[in-house]
Amino acid sequence: MTKTDCDVLILGAGAAGLMCAIEAGRRGRRVVLLERNNEPGRKILISGGGRCNFTNLHCRPENFLSSNPHFAKSALARYTPTDFIAKVEKHGIRYHEKTLGQLFCDGSAKEILEMLLKEARQVGATLITGCEIREVTLKQSFEIQTNLGTFVAPSLVIATGGLSIPKMGASDLGYRIARQFGLAIVPCRPALVPLTFGPEEKSRYCDLAGISLEVTASAGGSRFREKMLITHRGLSGPAILQVSSYWLPNEQIVIDLLPGDELGDPASAKEVLSRHWPNRFLRRWLDLNGLPKDRAQLSSSVHEWKVVPHGTEGFGKAEVTAGGVDTGEISSQTMQARRTPGLYFIGEVLDVTAHLGGFNFQWAWSSGHAAGQAV
Repeated sequence: MTKTDCDVLILGAGAAGLMCAIEAGRRGRRVVLLERNNEPGRKILISGGGRCNFTNLHCRPENFLSSNPHFAKSALARYTPTDFIAKVEKHGIRYHEKTLGQLFCDGSAKEILEMLLKEARQVGATLITGCEIREVTLKQSFEIQTNLGTFVAPSLVIATGGLSIPKMGASDLGYRIARQFGLAIVPCRPALVPLTFGPEEKSRYCDLAGISLEVTASAGGSRFREKMLITHRGLSGPAILQVSSYWLPNEQIVIDLLPGDELGDPASAKEVLSRHWPNRFLRRWLDLNGLPKDRAQLSSSVHEWKVVPHGTEGFGKAEVTAGGVDTGEISSQTMQARRTPGLYFIGEVLDVTAHLGGFNFQWAWSSGHAAGQAV
């Protein structure tokens, strides 16, 4: 088997790994990217319905979840949405704002991936695909045994992502490496994921699959006003995906089915609801719940629909993974493990998860940039 020496070895050629490679390569580092899939950036290609929601204009620390809510601030401040937009514009990629500051390619997500690969090539980074990691050891440098030979480098960057969407090649490799070097892991769970009903709620509503309405969904002290979608198994849509990141098993979510409007007189409630709700949903709601004559009860029934989800659709349908490598173990400036010099963690493998709408990509760009400036 061959043995390859380099300055920086990056495991994972997704958004964070490619950004790190570009920044490290710009600083004259010899970079090798090892990707287990046969092609890089698979999650980039499927994101945003194939158009890649690559950042958000309104990116703030409050859009990020972590056991340490301050951890992401430094990297996000040093590489902002404006910085990535400048890169996109430099490459002539046309884009548009969809809603709530979300930026999408006018064309295809392939443009973002091709942009990153082009910049990585320009700085001399080497990309190796179809590479299975068999063993990681630390002697004087890190040694990585793979099916394609041995790779040696003084700096090792873990950009392996989380557990979400296993059909895209997700694995627990990053967490296993973290544990090997004594780092703690915040328990992982699916986030930005559809919620499922129990048998009773499922029988009441799931034949209405495909119906969508604007709601405000609340859980864990957070609330989101966006669309809710009824599915064959429960609830989805942006409002539900957002709130799923804050929901814990056996807890309830509260859904305001008429956000920003009051029903007023119970006698006119049906007319008011008919202006906001799809007819099929209105008929089902009236059949199941009626319209209380008492104004307070009526308001509560519509503005505070309490649902205890049976569960989630799991990592297979989750857009991201909540939890991950404990940020208490990592420098927020460099993404380096405090107790293991030369070992870095970036992107989704860390205990940093963001809201829906381009924020998770921004974390990939920002954390990748921070590590690339340090390795």
